[in-house]
Amino acid sequence: MTLGVSVVIPAYNEGDSVVPVLERLGEAVQLPCEILVVVDFAEDTTIPYVEKMAAVDSRVRCVVNTYGRGPANAVRFGIDVATHPVVVVTMADGSDDPRQIDDLARLVERGVVVAAASRYSPGGQQVGGPLLKGLMSRTAGRSLGLAGRVGTKDATNSFKAYSRAFIQEVGIDSRSGFEIGLELTAKARRLRRPVAELPTIWLDRTLGESNFDLQGWIPKYLRWYRFAFGPALSLDQVKREARQIADLNNRPPKERKARV
Repeated sequence: MTLGVSVVIPAYNEGDSVVPVLERLGEAVQLPCEILVVVDFAEDTTIPYVEKMAAVDSRVRCVVNTYGRGPANAVRFGIDVATHPVVVVTMADGSDDPRQIDDLARLVERGVVVAAASRYSPGGQQVGGPLLKGLMSRTAGRSLGLAGRVGTKDATNSFKAYSRAFIQEVGIDSRSGFEIGLELTAKARRLRRPVAELPTIWLDRTLGESNFDLQGWIPKYLRWYRFAFGPALSLDQVKREARQIADLNNRPPKERKARV
């Protein structure tokens, strides 16, 4: 059977800046694919530009997320409507290298459940971006890779390929932010499922503004970070502990504060 890949791109009011991203992606991906741009509401400024691209590239389509606003819900929705056995999540800001999508997908075809594009492995690089965010991400990624043996030195990077069957098996518990990549990597580790990585060069976005909330990110990521360490668990155990983490992460900030 021919390998196919669903590329999921969460987007929020990207406007015409999404056009060069989709053009590069369309040129780079050689595998049979669908390119799903997921927005949160019908008035999003990304939609008319995606529709223009879809008119010339049948692989492209825009879908409106019905799971609730935010990138985690957009990614969940995109994965659920995807039709191929491999799903790649990449950003709408052009920071990821679309030429690596095919190679990441082929790693999943070979048997890994998560294939990460790694900024912190030999040959990888992060160009630009907030200094503190980069430092924290690098520290978390390298410590998880070396001490946690999760299979990648960049577990926090959102640019990853997944086995859709694995996601359907373990589920996604995150409902806000960009912690899905870390969540699924941690679940794979506790289940002792294979994770692999390829080096990547990440470029900070040159158009638009980032919607990343560093203050809200830290405690949520820390819980998934801690979860990655520990003995092998059964699927039921992973699901039970993940629900407990998600219950804390998804609480309103005032309710969460005393429980961090």
